[in-house]
Parts: sequence; C-alpha cells; structure tokens
Amino acid sequence: MGLIAAVLATVLQLVLVLALAPFLTGVVRTAKARLQRRRGPGLFQVYRDLSRLLRKEVVIAPNASWLFVAAPYVVFATTVVAAVLIPSFTFDAGLGAAADLIAIVGLLATARFALALAGLDIGTSFGGIGSSREMMIAAVAEPAMLMLIFSLALIAGSTRLPDIALVVQSPGLGLHISLLLAFVGFVMIAVAENGRIPVDNPATHLELTMVHEAMVLEYSGRHLALIEYAGSVKLLLYVSLIGAVFLPWGIAPLGAGLAQGALAVAFYGAKLVAGGCLLGLFEVTTAKMRVFRVPQYIGTALMLGLLAALLQLVSRSL
Repeated sequence: MGLIAAVLATVLQLVLVLALAPFLTGVVRTAKARLQRRRGPGLFQVYRDLSRLLRKEVVIAPNASWLFVAAPYVVFATTVVAAVLIPSFTFDAGLGAAADLIAIVGLLATARFALALAGLDIGTSFGGIGSSREMMIAAVAEPAMLMLIFSLALIAGSTRLPDIALVVQSPGLGLHISLLLAFVGFVMIAVAENGRIPVDNPATHLELTMVHEAMVLEYSGRHLALIEYAGSVKLLLYVSLIGAVFLPWGIAPLGAGLAQGALAVAFYGAKLVAGGCLLGLFEVTTAKMRVFRVPQYIGTALMLGLLAALLQLVSRSL
C-alpha cells in the first residue's frame, strides 16, 4: 500500500502542477492589474490563451532544423519533471528519492540550453540577442544558485528537499541568519530565472529590453503554447521551491491520512496565491533595470549565498 500511495501522490502532484501553473500566472497578472487600478485579464485568461494557441496552425521557417521543432517539447518536459520533484504538499511522493536541488538545477539548465539553441537556430537578430542575453544571465545565476544550495546543505546536511524541509520544520533549528540570507538570495534568483521585473518584462517586446521573448518570437501554435505553459510551470516551480525550503509548514508527513493530505493541498494553494500576489506587488513597485546591470543584481544573490555559507562555517567552528 505504501508504494501505491506514493504513486498516487506523484500523479496528484503532476496534476496539480499542470492545473495550477496557468492559474498562478493569472494571479500575478490580476494582482498587478488591481494594484494599478485596472480591470485586467481574468484569473482564467491564461487557460483560454493556451487553448487558443493549441488550436492554431504551426508555422516553421524553411531554414529551421529539427532542434527548433524539438526545443519546445524538451523545455516543457524538463520543466514539468523538475516541478514534480519538489515536495509541494507531501513528502510521500514516489519521486522523493530524486528530489535533489542539484538535479532540479540540472533540469532547468537543460531547458535553458535547449531554448537558447532554438533562438540561434533560425538565425534572426532577435533570436541571437535573446540567446546571448539568456546565457549572460545564466553564467551568473547558476553559480549563485549552486552557492545558495551549498549554504542550505551546510545547514541541513543534505541537498535533498525533503531533508531540508524537515530540518527547517524542526523546532530546534532556531533563528538562522544563514537561512534568512539564503531566502533573500533564492527570491532574487527566482525573479531573474523567470524573467520578471526588474530583470525582464514579459509583457513587452521591446528590442532593447526583452530577453526571453526574443528567443520565442519565431514560434507559433502548439509550440508557442508549450513554451508559454513551461514558463508558467517554471514560475510555479520557484514559488513551490521557496515554500518547500523556507516555509515547509503544512506539508503532509509520511503516511498521512486523506484528511491531512487534503489540508496540505489547501495549504499549498494558499502559498501559491500568496506568492503570486507578492510577486505582483513587487513588480508594480519596482522599475525595469538596464540589461547590463542584471549581472550585478544576480551577483548580489551570489554574495548572499557566499556570506550564508561563510557564516554557517564560522558558527560551526565556534
């Protein structure tokens, strides 16, 4: 029965990821519109947009290779797998043994690499600009992410998400400055990795500012739908990751009953809504920065991870 419950938990987590990812994007857009005193799109407009794109014809450039066609599927598959690895509402998922932060970083790097190659494949100027900027951001964001993971591993003694969440949940942890610094760094990396303000503005297509949008301008139909869907899943992934690592309360323990599992799902939904509203508030109150200042912004997250690791090492030696 334990294996069956674990498989059912994994299937439920996959369903929640696929069902709630567009809803989270809708929450962010609605929160921004309300804070700007606009009506804005509805919470379920993202679902209608994805459905409309899936029904449209796919247009592919004559000089596109197989890489351009395969990239949306690779990006979507790797992002969804990475999101399912995160213990969002239960520790009893069948993929819990693979829920490692290093594996999640590797999956996200694979998606980024595939999309950057697709942006270069057609040979347009916009695709080249977007891919080069994406790699510039990745060159700083990935070391910063790994340094933050290292600081968490020093605190929890593991890079597995269930182990880190259990350590943070434990009452004996107390006040940890390193954990607070890692939290701020993770939030900064999440904003940068999802192309949100102040790093990028997903609502514009300006040549001087766009990063992610420049790589997907040549996509249409179901290919564009998969990329947009993967973007929503990636946003949900980072909100779930921050909730699982730094706010793990409400996650159902191993062997929990049906009632406790339903309560954990409700807690998970509340975390997503709160994260979407906070992101909308942050974007409304923050201006878009220049592209060449982005490495300085991400470098701050790298320094926070380094400081968190140093503080943890110093505290252990005392």
